Amino acid sequence: MDWKVTAMYFSATGTTKKIIVGIAEKLSENINGEREVTIQDFTLPVSRQEPKHFTEKDIVVFGVPVYAGRVPNVLLKYLNSITGKGTLAIAVTVYGNRNYDDALVELTDILNANGFTVIAGGAFIGEHSFSKTLAKDRPDDQDMAIAGEFANQLKVKLIDQNNVNPIEVRGNRPYRYYYIPKNEHGESVDIRKVTPKTNDRCTNCMVCARLCPMGSIDNEDASKVTGICIKCGACVKMCPVNAKYYDDANYIRHKEELEVDFFCRREPELFL
Repeated sequence: MDWKVTAMYFSATGTTKKIIVGIAEKLSENINGEREVTIQDFTLPVSRQEPKHFTEKDIVVFGVPVYAGRVPNVLLKYLNSITGKGTLAIAVTVYGNRNYDDALVELTDILNANGFTVIAGGAFIGEHSFSKTLAKDRPDDQDMAIAGEFANQLKVKLIDQNNVNPIEVRGNRPYRYYYIPKNEHGESVDIRKVTPKTNDRCTNCMVCARLCPMGSIDNEDASKVTGICIKCGACVKMCPVNAKYYDDANYIRHKEELEVDFFCRREPELFL
């Protein structure tokens, strides 16, 4: 049977995209003989306006980043609008080398509840959205090799139709609450309303406004944040003149703490 393979992801800085497209292309090559993949990128607001529907002829590789140990809550409404009809799915989360906590089990539950059969899952590592040093340049060649082997194992599983069953992934039910940073006194701090600042290097090129997945940067004045900031890192990391930055003390402390406490390389976890 020829399946239509779709790579579907939210990827503000490209890390999740790299993993999901890599898995999907290799899977398509394995089962269909060619690396032909349909791309469904729902990173930008306009791409989340219409729900998507899949059939039993589809295989969908879903990918989301991990925010505070969970599926980003700003995506939940859209994710629950995506439906399958006996559609096979691979659930993948990408996290910044701290932990994926309950994000993978949450994504798996969402898909299974909406008409998909999740036959495999994976937790991969990407450069942390807060940092340019934590899991720097990941996913790297080693990660992509594991992604390719994951696709090879999926082919073996798909050959045996009696083995195409829902899988269990690591995580807790009920899900743990979102990971909350603490200050130097061990007290919880809330950085949800922290927004990026803009220095005088800004040329108002509007790269940041075009990339913001929440549409929260003013389309005429790049220094103005008009909506919520999810700390995805796109405006900071993609600015061609390094004009975007955060100066909130709690945010900076948390970023530096993550860089120190979680510098040891973590490896992907696969569930088949």
